[in-house]
Amino acid sequence: MQVPRFEPFAAIRYAATLPLDDVAAPPYDVLSDADVDALLARHPRNIVAIDVPREQDGPDRYEAAAARLAAWVADGTLVRDAAPTFTLYRMFFTDATGAARETVGVLGGLEVVDEGAGGVLPHERTTPKAKTDRLDLTRSTGANLSPVWGLSLTAGLTDLLREPGEPVGACTDEQGVRHAVERVADPARVAAIAAAVGGNQVLIADGHHRYAISRTFRDEVRERLGRGTGAELTLTYVAELVEEQLSIDAIHRLYHGISADDMTALLAPSFDITEAGVVDASFAGEVVARGALCLVRADGTGAWLTPRPAAFDGVRALDGAYLEHALEGHDVDVSYQHGVDHAVRAVAAGRAGCGVLIRPTSIDEIRRTANERLLMPPKSTFFTPKLRTGVVIRPLDLEG
Repeated sequence: MQVPRFEPFAAIRYAATLPLDDVAAPPYDVLSDADVDALLARHPRNIVAIDVPREQDGPDRYEAAAARLAAWVADGTLVRDAAPTFTLYRMFFTDATGAARETVGVLGGLEVVDEGAGGVLPHERTTPKAKTDRLDLTRSTGANLSPVWGLSLTAGLTDLLREPGEPVGACTDEQGVRHAVERVADPARVAAIAAAVGGNQVLIADGHHRYAISRTFRDEVRERLGRGTGAELTLTYVAELVEEQLSIDAIHRLYHGISADDMTALLAPSFDITEAGVVDASFAGEVVARGALCLVRADGTGAWLTPRPAAFDGVRALDGAYLEHALEGHDVDVSYQHGVDHAVRAVAAGRAGCGVLIRPTSIDEIRRTANERLLMPPKSTFFTPKLRTGVVIRPLDLEG
């Protein structure tokens, strides 16, 4: 079995005088222009000034981001660790059931492996992304700004990460989640963490596109500088693949160019269909309790879709797979939306002809994906809470 390297690095962090509440940010791909404006209004040196540069389109915006990163390091806004370290990343939050939760993972450099080579495994098919934004930003800055999210198959990794490290920052996000990071510099503990993560396969949970970009960038650097540079690894948050360390929400389906009535007709051979009444936020739990999906109409009402077992013989126990199977052979345009309220509003506003609320993917199915080297349908999982950008930057040190 091929396994990946997982290594510490000399991290770049915000100076202790700058509160992470002011300078950290949500992931770039969930930010609107208004969000970026608000973050920069909070502090002009918020990480979005580098991660989401606002200069005119074209290469100048990435060069500006790179110049900003270099200037902030030079003037002490950002400070580099004296030696390679790992960073423990803890999140404290209340999940959808109302339970208080605490999770812990570790930030380090995970090996970038060739597609299909093993060691680092995708867990779902990805949708195409034509934009080169993240690749252009990496080329210009020579740094990993936001992490891939990986799940380790190493049993006991959580226990190894429980002991506190040296506190280096904390913040509370827009959803009330507390994020705390701690530096691990002790050589013995660093070696133990590297061995634990590097002793088993890692499944990519979130950031498939970022990992693919890292592979493209690594190949470019190899052509120019050969092997052995910092481009051989990429910034990754790794947590153990166990129930207590994961909070998984569903990513619902929005269907375009088809009415709710026509969708009902297409799904009727595969599902028992009954009325559900007006759809509200409680349906996030109701779909799980009932063991059913829910069709959403433009008037805000829904219909329960209870899978007929005989209709899905040989199909994986995933709602996304059920829908793909039921709609096979029909040209239906689909997009993806997290959050019941967001999905209902999209249909009500006419941005989709109808929607289908699905259930979160189970831990058992995620583990099966890894063990059997399978792929889930696109957008099968939404891992929460989301990691903050700006708590750690990984320099690639390509120029020595």
